[in-house]
Amino acid sequence: MRDIIVVGGGPAAVTAAIYSARRGLDVLLVAKDVGGQAGLSGDIQNWTGFKSISGAAAAEKLLDHLLDYPQIVTEIGEKIVNVEKAGGKFVVQTFDGKKFESKAVIIATGSAPRRINVPGEKEFDNKGVTYCATCDGPLFAKKDVAVIGGANSALDAALMLSKICRKVFLINKNAFFKGEKALFDQVSSQKNVEFVYNAKTIAITGGKMASGVEVEVNGVKKTISVPGVFVNIGRIPATDFVKGVELDEYKHIKTDRLGQTNVPGLFAAGDCTNTPDAQIVVAAGEGCVASLSAFKYLHSLK
Repeated sequence: MRDIIVVGGGPAAVTAAIYSARRGLDVLLVAKDVGGQAGLSGDIQNWTGFKSISGAAAAEKLLDHLLDYPQIVTEIGEKIVNVEKAGGKFVVQTFDGKKFESKAVIIATGSAPRRINVPGEKEFDNKGVTYCATCDGPLFAKKDVAVIGGANSALDAALMLSKICRKVFLINKNAFFKGEKALFDQVSSQKNVEFVYNAKTIAITGGKMASGVEVEVNGVKKTISVPGVFVNIGRIPATDFVKGVELDEYKHIKTDRLGQTNVPGLFAAGDCTNTPDAQIVVAAGEGCVASLSAFKYLHSLK
């Protein structure tokens, strides 16, 4: 029986585990890997303290920091299939049938970007194809870029990119946007944003790096030449294994400002929650908050 189990291996999870260990708690971290989505990033330029660091290097530093606390027991390479509270304790079960018990749990499993699944998307991932305008937009300053999507996330990305890029092609497979009218009006007022409606994305093209998006508009194929392609069609939170917790309409775990869920003793942090911004620094901060809240919860049990 552990004091706390942290599920996940990204910035939120590692931060939660470290803060819990520093509070003297008996901590177990269970994860598929260490680094999470941050570890799959190309060049990270918004991680405080590092002007520029690759995702692989960031993941290595997270692991190194984690291992600096020998009191944190780690189970890496494990896929979680069930987290449930029963009889006043939590049971965390892995795909291999392992079961771990604790008094409290912090879920920090993140989310994955929803992909358009066209030729070239996977090949040019981090080579021109990206899923975060806030993270990678500055890499394409004063260049032409394309944003693929038809709702608020695409409009947000296009608006941000319009401030720093030469031109933004906003590619929407529909004839209208599902996002907020006020946001749509803001984007429409930007002179360097060109809307491409009824456009089915067929492929992302290029050589060593991405150089264009092939689309079909009303039956006519054409290629939009851009070095940067921002895919913004939503994210998929990793939350399907958590039982009894309240989720929002997109299956994000609902939390309050203290990282608490509707289940006493179950906390959550980072991109798997309903936090509005999927950012590394936000996730790490929420991991800290969830850990401190969990410590107070465990103290109340005594």
